[in-house]
Amino acid sequence: MKDLSWGILGTAGIARKAMLPALRDAEGCRLAAIASRDVARAEAMAGEFGIPRAYGSYEALLADPEIDVIYNPLPNHLHVPLTLQALAAGKHVLCEKPLALSLAEAREVTAAAQAAGRVVAEAFMTRHHPQWIRARELVSAGRIGRLTGVQALFSYCNDDPQNVRNQKDIGGGGLYDVGCYAVDTARFFFGDEPEAVSCTMDLDPDFGTDRLTTGAARFTGGGQLSFTVSTQSALVQQLTLLGTEGYLVLDAPFNCPADHAARLALDSGTDLLGGGRELLTCPPADQYRLQAESFARAVHQNHFAAGAAADILGNAATLEALTRAAQSRRWEAITSTTGQAGD
Repeated sequence: MKDLSWGILGTAGIARKAMLPALRDAEGCRLAAIASRDVARAEAMAGEFGIPRAYGSYEALLADPEIDVIYNPLPNHLHVPLTLQALAAGKHVLCEKPLALSLAEAREVTAAAQAAGRVVAEAFMTRHHPQWIRARELVSAGRIGRLTGVQALFSYCNDDPQNVRNQKDIGGGGLYDVGCYAVDTARFFFGDEPEAVSCTMDLDPDFGTDRLTTGAARFTGGGQLSFTVSTQSALVQQLTLLGTEGYLVLDAPFNCPADHAARLALDSGTDLLGGGRELLTCPPADQYRLQAESFARAVHQNHFAAGAAADILGNAATLEALTRAAQSRRWEAITSTTGQAGD
């Protein structure tokens, strides 16, 4: 199989810190081009990572016939329009999360991908980390009994008014920035869809974005998600998987450093002082590289699975319902989507 040529839209921090180093090392992948509306920035990043071509517009990159895959880490409001343009140009697309800001947008993207015969995916790199795979294996093996609850905590502090995360009109705010992780996590481990959600938000008085959000979701199989996310609190990440006969705790579930082993605590739930706890480790892994390699395999197999579409649609429908619930201050039903949660 030939290496896939990747084109990068923009010079976002996530691209420079995580995805470009991952693509440089990923099997079956080749960094071929990068574009920015400021061509000098594109040229600088191209020089840093040894990327052959730099463009001064996104359209020029999308017109490059040698590009197979587009990576889209642009601000949230540009995810859908540029992904649609890339699909129309015959490219496969790996788009940062959240891929869409509404269910209608998600439906438009999945329909376009299917019509074009191209692979599109929402870049939840966490699904590819060995700790997540190990955790799901433990749950499937019944090590914590029946999975009943997922509890997620994800917060950081960023009060920069110029940061895209703090600009409401372009999709900023805690729910869409990091709450999307909680939603995707629960769907991944439960393997089904939420049917109703509730949500409360504390809005920044200057930015208008949600700076502290707590939500809950009731799943069709009876499981429940509870989460708190914040853009203006201490740096914390934690995930607890609660079962009828024990629980699992992941201490760095979302951004585990690639050069550090991941730690999982498997607890029988029989001793509050930790007497029933077993500490497990997973070897260091670059989840971004694993994600790129998995995406490349999907492209080579021409495999835009029904599960991938269901994940895009399910995440978007849930985030949209959480937003409605925060406004109505009532439980809100999830708008129906087709398909089941994917792998």
